[in-house]
Amino acid sequence: MKYIDLNGKSTSELLELLKEKKVLLFTLRQKLKTMQLTNPNEIKEVRRDIARIHTAISAQNK
Repeated sequence: MKYIDLNGKSTSELLELLKEKKVLLFTLRQKLKTMQLTNPNEIKEVRRDIARIHTAISAQNK
């Protein structure tokens, strides 16, 4: 996901996407603890997506 994709979305859409990504991050961390995660780099990607969403939300608030 790129910032350009998030730029045209409304705040409510961004908040919903943020909620989905946080749930995904939680499940990935659970899989990591139980040794079911094959690619640990997925956690890094989801964390970066969450940061991009936070950036888009703060840019709309200004």
